[in-house]
Amino acid sequence: MPFLLIDFPSFDPIAVAIGPFAIRWYALAYIGGIVIGWLYARSLLKNERLWGGPAPMSLVQIDDFILWVTLGIILGGRTGYVLFYNLPFFIDHPAAIFRLWEGGMSFHGGFLGCVVAVMWFAHRAGISILSLGDITTAVAPIGLLLGRIANFINGELWGRATDASVPWAMIFPNDPTHLPRHPSQLYEAGMEGILLFAVLAIMIRFGALKRPGMILGAFILIYGLTRIAGEHFREPDAQLGFLWGGLTMGMLLSIPMLLVGSILVVRAVRRGAPQPVEAIH
Repeated sequence: MPFLLIDFPSFDPIAVAIGPFAIRWYALAYIGGIVIGWLYARSLLKNERLWGGPAPMSLVQIDDFILWVTLGIILGGRTGYVLFYNLPFFIDHPAAIFRLWEGGMSFHGGFLGCVVAVMWFAHRAGISILSLGDITTAVAPIGLLLGRIANFINGELWGRATDASVPWAMIFPNDPTHLPRHPSQLYEAGMEGILLFAVLAIMIRFGALKRPGMILGAFILIYGLTRIAGEHFREPDAQLGFLWGGLTMGMLLSIPMLLVGSILVVRAVRRGAPQPVEAIH
């Protein structure tokens, strides 16, 4: 191994095993993202100053919503992966669709699943779709961070080959080429997780939640930008490879997010913050 290469840490993808029962780090990333995100969402709802008055939904409502958004993430994420990334395989092996423990989740599919969950629950509960979208996307980078770390632990979705002189280049044990590669999972964890969370948190502290749709739009826009940037270092899925003009599926699915996110941000700015209702004396 060249002197500058970092040896990939020897991670066990199984976090806890009790007899035949095993819990993988990937599953813990989903569970941790949902639980920590739920706690963060509750803290945001309790802070009336961030909303310019009472929050547009109750703590009980956000507690009920967790189940629906979890289903949206799992069902949408798996459906998106099947349709966008490996449809021919799943047509030939339909039973494999349900083997979630083998991996294969799409962020874009999971996001669309969340959109459906937000719209359905907001309509059913009589609350603002945009505000529920704001609170959902404000916490989403937590799950993205943990998910990308789980990808790294599993030694999957590695980066493109690079020169061995790159100090942090790694050879991933599951890579049949044994080439030095970018640890793109960590790049994405930093951009989609830490950076995105920090930007949204700063916006929230400066009153973005007072403008329904602002955080939702910013999340969609910034995620699209960071995902496209990260795709420049990530090896495309083997069954897809590069598409037109060197684009990847992740890039193509992120391009519409730039347009949608920009529209939501502009509309939130033009709409302005709702005026507090004055007390009647």
